[in-house]
Amino acid sequence: MTSPHWDEIRTEEYRRFRFNFPEKTLAGKTVVAGGTGGLGPATVSLLAREGAQLVVGYRANRARAEELQTAIEEDFNRKILLVPGDLARLETKRNYAAAIEELRAPLAGVVIFAGDPARVTFEKLDRDALLASLEANYVGPVLLARELGEVMERSPQGGSIVFLGTMQALSVFPSSLNYAAPKAALVHAAKILAQQWSHVRVNAVAPGATLAGMAAASIQSGKYDTHIDSGAIERFGYPEDVARAVRFFLEPDNYITGQVIVVDGGLSLRRLRG
Repeated sequence: MTSPHWDEIRTEEYRRFRFNFPEKTLAGKTVVAGGTGGLGPATVSLLAREGAQLVVGYRANRARAEELQTAIEEDFNRKILLVPGDLARLETKRNYAAAIEELRAPLAGVVIFAGDPARVTFEKLDRDALLASLEANYVGPVLLARELGEVMERSPQGGSIVFLGTMQALSVFPSSLNYAAPKAALVHAAKILAQQWSHVRVNAVAPGATLAGMAAASIQSGKYDTHIDSGAIERFGYPEDVARAVRFFLEPDNYITGQVIVVDGGLSLRRLRG
C-alpha cells in the first residue's frame, strides 16, 4: 500500500534529474525586516533586490532610517515603510500591524535585528544594566515575534521568523555576561517557538566579528587583529554574509526550523588555537 503522502509526480521528476529551484520567491510579499543600523541594511537591500514589500523598524535614529529608505527607493525602486519605537511597547507592535496592513500583501517573514551591545564592565554590572539588556535583547524581540508569528500561523501560507543572535550566545567569551546571556535566551526561544507553531518556522542567525554593526569599532581599532594573525579566521565578516544566511531561512519552502547558523568564519571554534 502506497503512503497517501507519497508524491509520485515529484519523484518522477527526480528520477529524470529535474529539480525545482524557484527564484525571487518573496517578490510581492511583505517582510518585516528590522533594523536600519549595523547589519540590518544589508538584509533590507537583499530583500528589496528581489521585490519584497518591506516594513523596516528602528528604535530611535530616524535620520539613519530615512537615509536607508531613500537609498532603497533610489537603488531598487522599492518603497519601504518605517516603524519607530521600542519593540516591547504595545504601541510599537500596533504600528507594525498597521504598516503590514497598508502594504496589502501577505506577510511571509519577520527578521528581528533589534538589540543592544550592553557594554557594561563586570565591576559595574547591576540590576538596572541586566534588566535593560534583557529588555532590548530578549523581551522586545520575543514579544514582536509572538505578535507577528500568530498572524502568519493563521495564514494558509505560514511564514518564517529569524532572530539575530551572536556567536557569544553559543560560545563562552570573557566580559560578555550582560550581552551574551539574553542573546542565548533568544536563541533558545527560537527553538521553543518553532515547537509552538505548525506553519511558522523560527530560526536564528548568530554573527561573529563583522565589519558593520556592534563589532565594527573594535575591528577598526585593531582589537581583533589577533584572530586573523593567528589564522583563526581568514577575514572579518561582511554584512552580506549575514544577509545571505537570513535570506536562506526566509525561503518560503524552507525545510528548517528551530536552528541557528553561526556566521563567524569559524572564529568561535578556532579562536583559542595556537
